[in-house]
Amino acid sequence: MKLYSMPSSGNSYKVRLLLSLLGREIEIVDVEDSSTEILEAKAQGRLPFGKAPVLELEGGRLLPESNAILCYLGEGSAFMPEDGFARAQMLGWMFWEQNAHEGVIAVRAALQSYKNRRHLATPERMAELLERGHALLQVMEDRLSAHDWLAGDAVSLADLCLYGYTHSAGSKGGFDMARFPGINRWIARVAALPGYKGLAA
Repeated sequence: MKLYSMPSSGNSYKVRLLLSLLGREIEIVDVEDSSTEILEAKAQGRLPFGKAPVLELEGGRLLPESNAILCYLGEGSAFMPEDGFARAQMLGWMFWEQNAHEGVIAVRAALQSYKNRRHLATPERMAELLERGHALLQVMEDRLSAHDWLAGDAVSLADLCLYGYTHSAGSKGGFDMARFPGINRWIARVAALPGYKGLAA
């Protein structure tokens, strides 16, 4: 298998993190934002939705979307709950991550990190994202203040999914993470998992 991965992207990182936790090594093709490599991958039809990550399977089949890739790679592992309710709960968090969380937490970080997007970082837009982001982080805090993990009683794909952008929400997005002690304890738990690798690893 081969993974087309954007090194700076939380969506790509969560797939790399799962691979590391599973002890699986596959070929990684870096396709950073606005790079020659990502333009080539698009031209070759390797990025069906026009973005990374994409998992290329044996025989050339392509699987886009980070959370779909997590589910594919996590099948049969300890990160996929056996209990039906816990598994549905996990998927609920993963749907919420893409539907609500990523579009605010990741976007605010991107507007500050990528030069080609900084013109969109108006004071009004950044203030709106900050307020909405803190509200979304509070949703996670409400769960994690009383539970170790997002779904069920053990780490699951939901935790890796939400970790991708949440762990850098303070440093990259400018969110006030001191307000969320439950999230901070959870971040430390994920980082302590055997096989863990950070975003830059």
